[in-house]
Amino acid sequence: MAPCREILLDLYHAALRRVEGEFAVSRWLAGHPLDGDWHLVAFGKAAPAMTRGALKALGARLREGLVITRRGTLDPALCADPRLRCLEAGHPLPDRGSLVAGDALLRFLEGAPEDARFLFLISGGGSALVEALPPGRTLEDLQRLNEWLLASGLDIHAMNAIRKRLSLIKGGRLLAPLRGREAVALLISDVRGDDPAVIASGPLVAVAQPLPADVEFPAWLGAWLEEAPPPVAEGRVELHVVARSADALEAAEARAHERGMAVSRHAVFVAGDAATAGERLAVTVVESPGRVHLWGGETTVVLPPGPGKGGRCQQLALAAALRLAGRHGCCLLAAGSDGRDGPGRWAGACVDGDTVARGVAAGMVPEEALAHADAGTFLQASGDLIETGPTGTNVMDLMFGLCGGEA
Repeated sequence: MAPCREILLDLYHAALRRVEGEFAVSRWLAGHPLDGDWHLVAFGKAAPAMTRGALKALGARLREGLVITRRGTLDPALCADPRLRCLEAGHPLPDRGSLVAGDALLRFLEGAPEDARFLFLISGGGSALVEALPPGRTLEDLQRLNEWLLASGLDIHAMNAIRKRLSLIKGGRLLAPLRGREAVALLISDVRGDDPAVIASGPLVAVAQPLPADVEFPAWLGAWLEEAPPPVAEGRVELHVVARSADALEAAEARAHERGMAVSRHAVFVAGDAATAGERLAVTVVESPGRVHLWGGETTVVLPPGPGKGGRCQQLALAAALRLAGRHGCCLLAAGSDGRDGPGRWAGACVDGDTVARGVAAGMVPEEALAHADAGTFLQASGDLIETGPTGTNVMDLMFGLCGGEA
C-alpha cells in the first residue's frame, strides 16, 4: 500500500471514530446526565449505534423504545432487548417499510403515558426511513417523489424543503403527537450548518422553509405541493447536535498532527457538481505538496439516462484522478461518512497518480465513466474503492488529499 494512501485511510478512520453514534451519544450523556425514566425514539442511518450509547447511559431507566434504521443494518443485540421494537426501511428510496415505520412512530408517541419523557436520537437518512403521508397519497407517490429528487441535482436543503411540505412527520409535525410532553433530542448532523430544522427534514422543528426558487417542478409534483397544508404544531423540544462534520475534520487533523504532518483544514464546504469539485481539490493538493488537505461537504451528480454505478464521492474521486494522473505519491480520498456512497457496498474511493493508468489497462475509459455516472465501475477496475460497512454515523462526505506522503 502506498504511504500516502495509508495515511489518508488512517485519517478517515480517525474521523469516523470521533463521530460514531455510540461514542457521540455516550459522551454527551456522560456530560449531561438525564435523571428518571425515558422512552426512546431512534431513527436514521446511525440509529442502532446511537441507541447503544443511550442504553449505556440509561440502563434500566429506559422504559421502552422504537429503533428505525436502514434495511440490513439492524443490531441483533438491540432486537433481542424486549423493551425495544426494531424496524427496517428503505434508503435512499423509501419503501413500504418507511410507511410502516412512520405509522409505528406516530402510534408509539400517541400511546405513551401522559407523564412519559422522550429521548429522540435522530440522524441523516430519517427522511426516507420514516414517513407518513396525507390521505389519498400512496407509496408509489412517495417513491416517485424521491426518484425525482435524487436525480434533480438539488442539494439536501432544497430536497428537504420539498419533503417537508408533503409529509405528516417532517417539518415539526411530530410536535403534535408529543402533546407538550418533555423531550430531549440528540442529533448527528448530515447537513451544512448543522441546523436541526434540516436534519432528517426537521421532524421536531416547526420552521417554515421556502421552496427552492427557479426550479421547474413536473406537473404531478406541482399539484401535490399546491394541496399540501402548512404545518400546525405547538411545543418545544430540547435539541442538541452531538456529532457533525467539523468534529470529524478536527479528529482527522489531530491524527495528522500525531503523525507529525502539516495540515490545511479548509473551511470551505465542498458542494456543487462532484466532478468539478474533484478537479478543483486535486489542483489544490498538487499545488501545495507535503501537506494533508482536509475538506468536508456534499456534492451532487445530475444523473444521465441509464446511469452506471457509483455515487458522488466516486464521481469526485475519478475526476480528481484525471488531474493526479502520472504524479507519484499523490492521493485523494473521497468517502461518505456513513460507509455508503450511492448504490452498492462502497463508501467511496482513494485514488492516486496511477489510478487512471490501472483503469485504462483494464479496458476502461475515465471520461466515458464520468459522463455516464459510472465512476464506480472504473474505480473497481482500478482497485481504488473503499469498503467500510455501516459506520454508525452520517456527517456527510469527507475529502482528504496529500502529495508527497512518501517524504
